[in-house]
Amino acid sequence: MHSSTRVTLPAAFEVAEIDNLALLIANMLERLIAHNDKIPLLPESLTRFHSRSVPNISVLDYLRRIIKWTKVEKSCLLLTLHYVDQICARMPLFTLSSLTCHRFIIASITVCSKGLCDSFCTNALYARVGGIPVPELNVLEREFLRAIDWRLMCTREVLQEYYINLVRTDSSGRFGLEGASESEVEDSDMDSVSSRSASPMDAQVRHRPSFSLLGTRESSSGLGDTATLPTIEQNMAFAALQHSLKKPP
Repeated sequence: MHSSTRVTLPAAFEVAEIDNLALLIANMLERLIAHNDKIPLLPESLTRFHSRSVPNISVLDYLRRIIKWTKVEKSCLLLTLHYVDQICARMPLFTLSSLTCHRFIIASITVCSKGLCDSFCTNALYARVGGIPVPELNVLEREFLRAIDWRLMCTREVLQEYYINLVRTDSSGRFGLEGASESEVEDSDMDSVSSRSASPMDAQVRHRPSFSLLGTRESSSGLGDTATLPTIEQNMAFAALQHSLKKPP
């Protein structure tokens, strides 16, 4: 159900309130989790990010806890979505689920903050906030960096595209962008996607079984790889396709 209170967000993610970013990101991740939790967990799909049981804290509350105690920057929150797409591209069997999301988030925030921000916390604090032991966070940190091939950076334009897409696809219908109607937000998002070599969603369908998009184009800005990447929404679509292909005849 759509909220009756409409919140107009600034056009640029940098000036958006961080709690609104947390709401948007949690909404996207929770929808992805709800989809992926329906897929049977296979032994070969287990990773370091899998918990033994589902954490008793929601994604939104977990993000708010991290924001409160670590003062994470807005760009690091959005980069978490970029890292989801990167890892799903490089690890076809990985899915973001209720068993993997929390560990993925705290590993992402830890790695991103330490690698890209001027100020960051110790692993002891990140582990305490994330609700895991320090040695476990250390292992997750190393595994995370290997999974993304140490590609921590992306352009500001990519993060802005994630931001616009979050607003456009938010299931609550609560948010809108300043100076843009709902149709204009959608058109803007489609224009930004089509400005790449192909639609990220189409690319995920065509290339996921033997994914080769990462590392196919070198960034001229020096900010890391900006080749076409699959979106979180496409990861959901591919997960459904992958599941259907695994069904016995």
